[in-house]
Amino acid sequence: MSRFNKLAFAFTLTAAAALPAVVNAETRVTYKSAKSTSSYYQMGVQLAEAVKKGSGGNIILTVEESQGSVQNVKEAASRGGNYVFTTPPVLVKLAQGGKKMFEPKNAKFDEIRGLFPIPSLTMHFVVRQDSGVSDFTGLDGKTFLIGKGSFGAREAAKYIKLFGLEGKVKLAEVELSSAVSALKNKQIDGFATAGSYPAPNVLEAAASTPVNVLSLSDEQFAMTKRDKLTIPAGTYAGVDKDITTTTLPVMAYTTTTMDDATAYELTKTYWEGKAGMSETAKWWNGVTPEYLSAMVGKLHPGALKYYDEKSIKVPDTLR
Repeated sequence: MSRFNKLAFAFTLTAAAALPAVVNAETRVTYKSAKSTSSYYQMGVQLAEAVKKGSGGNIILTVEESQGSVQNVKEAASRGGNYVFTTPPVLVKLAQGGKKMFEPKNAKFDEIRGLFPIPSLTMHFVVRQDSGVSDFTGLDGKTFLIGKGSFGAREAAKYIKLFGLEGKVKLAEVELSSAVSALKNKQIDGFATAGSYPAPNVLEAAASTPVNVLSLSDEQFAMTKRDKLTIPAGTYAGVDKDITTTTLPVMAYTTTTMDDATAYELTKTYWEGKAGMSETAKWWNGVTPEYLSAMVGKLHPGALKYYDEKSIKVPDTLR
């Protein structure tokens, strides 16, 4: 072998040896979100772009569709590696306690760790204006769609029962993804959905059909035992009054299988990229570090490192 060929061969071996280091520099993260038609799936897509930009391409977030938060939490017991999922904190509490849909307890749920808050779930009860419904009592005898399996569906069913409408409202047995077209075609009188406002499916419905978005009375709100939120007048086309409704905090969680460096970088790029995301989607504006007070469980050490570096107040229960 000539001297030139020996040098070329040696260079090839050196480059080949260095290749795995380059490939491994890219960290892949799975982000389990919600149905592809929901606002939370859109948030996941925005977050994936912000993380890629903020990490200089070192972290690639792949958004996975899911059927809801219960599925997201349940998969935490079997998914390894860098698994991130979104859920209301109450479901983490139930999972770690082995209660209700998480019975019997799986010890893997104790390995769930928090990262950061995302926009809260906001209940919307949307009706066609020509249905004549202006409050919840008006739903008596109407056809209403609440979807299946999601938090929004369970919450809507709960409110219907609380407000004395169980058995009086005809519930359409179809997926929430069909709600807007069914409303427009007058197959239903209204639908319920949970998502951060402005919710894409409510925006779409209001743009194609004159709608009302129902407000809860003070008495009804007290019955729900949820937090109160006011959606400003004008958020949705044709809805010129403030809407009083309920909200539920939502968090991004991972597990102890994620290393500290990745958790730190994810948390850092999230908060540093939030302002940019807010420019294209207003639902990010309301999220502040104070939302951490609603988190259940413990923070991931990597996330905690970021909060401590930024002197962000973290409840002792999360440490």
